[in-house]
Amino acid sequence: MGRLDAFDVGPRKLTVQTEFFPRPTWRIETKVYLGGELKKVYTEDVAESAEEELQKITNEFHQARIDEIMEGLRARKQQ
Repeated sequence: MGRLDAFDVGPRKLTVQTEFFPRPTWRIETKVYLGGELKKVYTEDVAESAEEELQKITNEFHQARIDEIMEGLRARKQQ
């Protein structure tokens, strides 16, 4: 279960990958790559979440990271 999105940022590719890991406890991890190089890792503990909500939670976490990155890119562009 997870999501993967990629965007062109100038000459490089920005990749945002979110995965669900069941062990040691349930968690969602989003990795951000720029030009193939790992730049940042976000982790969210979802051990208390209902199993039927995991895909929705994963999608929302993934989209929130993309929105955060895009907001930062827009702010840099305006400077």
